[in-house]
Amino acid sequence: MKVLVTGASGLLGGAVARAVAAAGHEVTTFQRRPSGVAGVRDVTGSMTDPAAVASAVAGQEAVVHLAAKVSLAGDPAEFEAVNVGGTRSLLVAMRASGVPRLVFVSSPSVAHGGASIVGEDAEPASPGRARGDYARTKAAAEVLALAAANDDLRVVAVRPHLVWGPGDTQLVERIVERARHGRLPLLDDGAALIDSTYVDNAASGIAAALERVDAVSGEAYVITNGEPRTVADLMGGICAAGGAPAPRLRVPAGVAKAAGSLVERVWAVRPGADEPPMTRFLAEQLSTAHWFDQRRTQHDLHWTPEVSVDEGLRRLAAWYESGQPAL
Repeated sequence: MKVLVTGASGLLGGAVARAVAAAGHEVTTFQRRPSGVAGVRDVTGSMTDPAAVASAVAGQEAVVHLAAKVSLAGDPAEFEAVNVGGTRSLLVAMRASGVPRLVFVSSPSVAHGGASIVGEDAEPASPGRARGDYARTKAAAEVLALAAANDDLRVVAVRPHLVWGPGDTQLVERIVERARHGRLPLLDDGAALIDSTYVDNAASGIAAALERVDAVSGEAYVITNGEPRTVADLMGGICAAGGAPAPRLRVPAGVAKAAGSLVERVWAVRPGADEPPMTRFLAEQLSTAHWFDQRRTQHDLHWTPEVSVDEGLRRLAAWYESGQPAL
């Protein structure tokens, strides 16, 4: 197929573009800067530009949509414009061009209201319950995408959870850098059990959803490694791979949530140059269990993860030891 992958300049988007191309498809990417993915055709543009979106979509046979504003803080209008408005423009363009398949890449946060998730499957996306502007707008966009599914447009939503790997600036780099400076806390004792997804597994799962979209249209799936670890264990492994000390600082979860709420209010008025050090959503993520039943995902998508958490940590350590790039 001719497949458009949006957001391919990011860690996961680039991995997905490579996986889809490796499966034999003709890949075009669409994002604000060149993807850096070998063997694909790059088209640059913004999801907030309907004309650019329509141009990228024309002539395609499927779309894998990853482009999004991903942040713990920021202008709510920007989240709305990119995540919801961009998805709406994409759907309009796909209908106009008759593109029949969409894999919408979402997040488990679209159905997370702050309570523990223990062995559950993908619950319906809920913009009203989702925490924070990112999760809220991704939930709204997923609702839009799945509502568009019909005989002419097959749509599946895939929610990779806590993606990490070599070159990750969203999770790994922040954990390692904060640990090196002694600013990485564990909430309570770091015993909350959480799922994560090594980047190659997330990419292969999304590529599998593309192959299965005709059969599973209208469904949403969470993708993980299926190996829950405690927060302390996962953070400690990432720190060790990056040559940083394991976190020793302990902060009560209630204190972190209160501090996160305060930081969010301050950031809304005077945003910092980087991500906020804590938000209420982040405190909830670090102090509550969230791991998922993968049986339906693996059965329906004909997919299983190939890289274990331990193997992923070995690859991450080798990447740091090599002096990096060459992904």
